[in-house]
Amino acid sequence: MDWITWTEVLSYIVTVIGLPFAIIVFVREQQKERENEEEALYQNLSDSYASFLALVLENADLQLLSKGGTPQELTEEQQERRLIIFEMLIALFERAYILVYEEHMSAHTQRLWRTWDDYMRYWCRRQDFREALPMLIEGEDADFSRYILAVLADEMAKR
Repeated sequence: MDWITWTEVLSYIVTVIGLPFAIIVFVREQQKERENEEEALYQNLSDSYASFLALVLENADLQLLSKGGTPQELTEEQQERRLIIFEMLIALFERAYILVYEEHMSAHTQRLWRTWDDYMRYWCRRQDFREALPMLIEGEDADFSRYILAVLADEMAKR
């Protein structure tokens, strides 16, 4: 075989084997990149929730993490701080919903979403949060509002 024939044979080999291999590698790299972006997004949201919990700790007088709930005898200033904290929480929940939730989630996305669903359920079990929720979701994303109200209904049905 001469040099031109060898070159032609090698080009066929590259086309038949190399091109599909390159496409497979490209697709896998794209999937890894998407997963890394999802993980970074989830980490950012987790950091935001940790910051929220630090804020709750700074406002320990509101007893927002106590099992018994917030005492009813809050001053006006305490009630205002509690409402602001609840508004911040709803904003965080809405952001998580918009960025993570999907109707048909992959197993990976479901794993990321379950944590947020658990957080929402925890807060929906608190009477003070439940009472404030209708006002808190005014003007929020309609799908998110429906979702958190469904979570609330589900948690109330368990009682």
